[in-house]
Amino acid sequence: MKKLFGNTGGLKSNHIRKLENLYRRRVAPQDVISPELARDISHLAYRIRRQIGLLINRKGNITHVIIGNHQGIVIPDISHYRIAPGRLRGLRCLHTHLNGEPLSDDDMTDLALLRLDLMAAITMGIDGHPHQVHVSHILPSASKGLPFTTLPPLAPNRTDIGCLDLIRALESELSRSMALLAADHHKERALLVSVTTASKQIALDSLSELKELALSGGIDVLDTILQQRSQIGARYLMGRGKLQELIIAALQKGATAIIFDQELNPSQMRSITDQIDLKVIDRSQLILDIFAQRAQSREGKLQVELAQLKYLLPRLVAKNTAMSRLTGGIGGRGPGETKLEINRRRVHQRIGHLEKSLTLVRKQRKQQRAKRYKKRLPTISIIGYTNVGKSTLLNTLTQSHVLAASRLFATLDPSSRRLRFPRDIEVIITDTVGFIKNLPKDLIAAFRATLEELENADLLLHVIDISNPRFKDQIESVEKILSELQLDHIPAIRVLNKKDLLPPQKVIRFARQYDGIPICAQDKSSLMALIRKTENHISHLKQTSSPPR
Repeated sequence: MKKLFGNTGGLKSNHIRKLENLYRRRVAPQDVISPELARDISHLAYRIRRQIGLLINRKGNITHVIIGNHQGIVIPDISHYRIAPGRLRGLRCLHTHLNGEPLSDDDMTDLALLRLDLMAAITMGIDGHPHQVHVSHILPSASKGLPFTTLPPLAPNRTDIGCLDLIRALESELSRSMALLAADHHKERALLVSVTTASKQIALDSLSELKELALSGGIDVLDTILQQRSQIGARYLMGRGKLQELIIAALQKGATAIIFDQELNPSQMRSITDQIDLKVIDRSQLILDIFAQRAQSREGKLQVELAQLKYLLPRLVAKNTAMSRLTGGIGGRGPGETKLEINRRRVHQRIGHLEKSLTLVRKQRKQQRAKRYKKRLPTISIIGYTNVGKSTLLNTLTQSHVLAASRLFATLDPSSRRLRFPRDIEVIITDTVGFIKNLPKDLIAAFRATLEELENADLLLHVIDISNPRFKDQIESVEKILSELQLDHIPAIRVLNKKDLLPPQKVIRFARQYDGIPICAQDKSSLMALIRKTENHISHLKQTSSPPR
């Protein structure tokens, strides 16, 4: 068993022996510390001019002796002391302070993060005698204010505060609070965080969209936190102090997850999850999670699982405590959740199998398209930002019943229907997955089979929700993705949806400014201008070209 934790360099052998002998000492379970032990570690800390820390279990046995520096101690890994829901760690931390200062912010952060039974600091006089004992303990997460409280300072010879009874009462209240939360919330509860160098308005717009994504994924959003920085931190995105504030806020509000608006690289993911015992995911993983929930077809499920595995592969690091959180629950749901192996070899094998399966799917799609070509049926694809009304437009045009819901990514699997225009022209019209800014690259690659439908389209109907205050940015995002996919050469008609939600004068101005056709996708009578323009384009195509591609 390791005797001492921390740097013992420069200590005399007799001091080291005295530190090792501390393991033989015992504290009454109801006491914070015994007067004799308080005196001995104070004298020893005074002589070596370093802080000394003790971790004490509920039986009163000392489990760890920690050697710090003049300013503080570093608590070693105590993850093997498991904590169950509604329970504390089963360890109290007691350490010396050399300059007469009370409990520090770092002390309180360790108390909250590690869910210790108690955090205590012994201050000493100029001669090294113990002066006061400062004690703090966690409060139930349902309590208002900070997630901990500090007791009045204790005299070193009067530390019998009924520790064991206090800890059991706290755990009882924590269990009741968690039971109430479980009864009220069957969902994940998340804090949304953005750390950015962009302007405040751009950051707030992106956070707003992240909130819509979270709600669409069935997550309760407790709060949003924005930090603007001149430079993004390489390790935590934010500063360590801000990260500690975030962690305390998460504990205070009863959050079960933290969702970052920025994509976290593997190193950042590990660094942040090492600091907090909550699920930590980023925007890309949230989008993957939503896709995993929505996939219905075999093709969609294969594509989602492939994207999930490619996301996880660089994050599969031995002894990475984040992995259990990455592969379970939010961020790891859907068709691939039982196959998200944390063995690199198996992941590579699974990716190879999925890619072969998707190659077969592409061949089948190619055969389906060949049959359409024989029948000389032109293809129209409905595209647009997520949740702008694409599926509603398809339903109204074709009198079908594709799922249409006011949530992001309600449509994942493409839906194709036949449509006959008044001039007896027949076409295939397809509803596609919605676009979104900063769409994960692995997701674009994995959904190549779906996007191949766009490659063979003769006309794109670009649906735009003009009632959304961010619709201009959404237009740019969609057209940027089309350009990246080399699909910007396909003719497109801008369809300005939800005109019923705006004043007529503004609708007219937008129609002129963006060269679009205003409609209400739920009202068939409003679609006549769109039908005429689409019909004219297809009719002209049939007259001037060979069979559709």
